[in-house]
Amino acid sequence: MSPTTDFVSWFRSVAPYIHAFRGKVFVIGFSGEMITDAKFVNFIHDINLLASLGVRLVLVHGARPQIQLRLDESQLETQTVMGMRVTDPAALQCVKESVGRVHHEIAALLSMGLPNSPMANASIRVTSGNFVTACPQGVIQGVDLMHTGKVRKINAQAIHSRLEQGDVVLISPLGYSPTGEIFNLTMENVATEVAIALNAEKLIFLLDMLDDTAAASEVDKSTALPRELTVAESKLLLENKTPATKPLVPDAIRPSLQYATKACEMGVARTHLISRHNDGAILQELFTHHGIGTMISRETLQALRKARIEDVGGILQLIEPLEAEGILVRRGRELLEIEIDRFTVLEHDGIILGCAALYPFPEEHACELACLAIHPDYRDFGHGNRLLKHIENQTISQGIHVLFVLTTHATHWFIEHGFTVATPAELPKVKQNLYNYQRRSKVLIKHL
Repeated sequence: MSPTTDFVSWFRSVAPYIHAFRGKVFVIGFSGEMITDAKFVNFIHDINLLASLGVRLVLVHGARPQIQLRLDESQLETQTVMGMRVTDPAALQCVKESVGRVHHEIAALLSMGLPNSPMANASIRVTSGNFVTACPQGVIQGVDLMHTGKVRKINAQAIHSRLEQGDVVLISPLGYSPTGEIFNLTMENVATEVAIALNAEKLIFLLDMLDDTAAASEVDKSTALPRELTVAESKLLLENKTPATKPLVPDAIRPSLQYATKACEMGVARTHLISRHNDGAILQELFTHHGIGTMISRETLQALRKARIEDVGGILQLIEPLEAEGILVRRGRELLEIEIDRFTVLEHDGIILGCAALYPFPEEHACELACLAIHPDYRDFGHGNRLLKHIENQTISQGIHVLFVLTTHATHWFIEHGFTVATPAELPKVKQNLYNYQRRSKVLIKHL
């Protein structure tokens, strides 16, 4: 295809995501390391794009390397307990200075409006506030963590009011107590509690992680997370209770995975872990079906279910190219609507990847499998096997043990799945009368 055709095809493909995301709340957490990256300006451009599409954005930033640098400059040493920095009054001063500097730098980048750049005419309004109430971590292993704290409460109503006015909300990893104290928090803790309090559609963490599991080396594959995880699967990974073939969770990613899993358990629809090193990572994760990171959801995103009338459009998109090639018999929308109860669809995250239809001939104790189709991008993943097995189970549940299929292109596939070649004379009488001798479809039968 020409570059123009590619662009038009791509632009049309993202339309469903634009419609789905408009007006939804996304909480995006990113580390202090990302802020020092040369690609951070591109990330700000992507944030601008999301805001222009009507996504309600809450940005939560970290500042670990900036805090460490300031501590080193001040020649201050701090103690850590269970991976948490002890924040004494002197360290707190460094934390406030570092976080304040980072916070203002991000706000400045979000305020850009340079001509001939993605920020032209952006007019993003950035808002901040004392949205996070914190409390101390307390004494752990006999050590008082002092000003190291955790989130106690999020002022969700105040954040929602800013989002409804079209503002991008920027939140730092600092929290405040009713007694007027300031606490040093983690970005992950703040972002997770904000997402839960807002009942956000998505919580997204940009991390130091593999950006493409398919391209990972054999060594790296042992620590590359799967593309998709349910809450239950994520917990098993974190507890190291998965088979030896499953990846281990790297220590650097473990806290983020724990928080992402908690967010899903507490009502956030989807959480995403994405590599910060991939330019445009957040756009690739949100606006492509495959994504490039790891997505966590409460339940599996893939479902095999009975088709509904609203699936007609998706089924037509799936089968029309195959009909044009003569692989499937042509079905119009009207016929499909009439016969929709005959269809089963394989759905993944709202997109139909496959379909199949079952037509019973009870008088002759046989059923026909028809219109078995899998989206070309998702073949060789076992989806056809799943649909066939489901159709076979449906056939048996009707007390019928003979399943037949007519095909012009997939004869070998059906033979590999237990079908044997037959003749049109072995079809049910009604089907014999409808047999198209011009197509000369192969007849295959399987005894269940």
